[in-house]
Amino acid sequence: MMNADMQVTGLVLTSVPAGEYDRRVEILTKERGRISGFARGARKPGSPVMAAASPFVFGTFKINQGRSAYQILEAKVDNYFEKLRSDITAACYGSYFMEILQYVTRENNDETALLLLAYQSLRALESDAFDNRLVRAVFEIKTVMLEGEYPGPRRSEEYLDATLYTLDFLFRTPPAKVYSFGVKPEVLAELERYAKWLCGRTWDHKFQSLQILEVLA
Repeated sequence: MMNADMQVTGLVLTSVPAGEYDRRVEILTKERGRISGFARGARKPGSPVMAAASPFVFGTFKINQGRSAYQILEAKVDNYFEKLRSDITAACYGSYFMEILQYVTRENNDETALLLLAYQSLRALESDAFDNRLVRAVFEIKTVMLEGEYPGPRRSEEYLDATLYTLDFLFRTPPAKVYSFGVKPEVLAELERYAKWLCGRTWDHKFQSLQILEVLA
């Protein structure tokens, strides 16, 4: 039997065709962590869930829990992140972020902080105020921090004072406020090297979207 309908606030991580008319989606939610579900009829013109069953969509979803998956019944979209649909490079960064979230999040976990980080990161990708390379480094480093895996600066490396300050700032700052600064090119280079080392140390996984991103970016 299905449970009663419920509402969740979340961000669509992935959306793939399922059958002739449906889509299978994964949503990172505030209330239920990462969930999988089906948007029935989402590929039919005029479907009430067609627009919502796309990656990067953030909003409120009415869902019903079945035996093995959720059903997406309705959606109220708050942000489509339109630039990520027209800027292929920004979209690749966004896809990489979504793939990381697929890997690190779980159903029924409290993923509120990562959801907020994801939302702010997509906003930063849309903004002309931030270099996409900085957004990526911040997202990678802060994600590891939120997962409780942050080891601090790498002892075998020497860093500029500004880089150390930035790492400390990211550690102390909540996700809503991490995109509030810029850095000089030499600091960005150090943050990128550190983030690459940190991700390799933390995640034993090859992200497919990263391979595409590194060709385009």
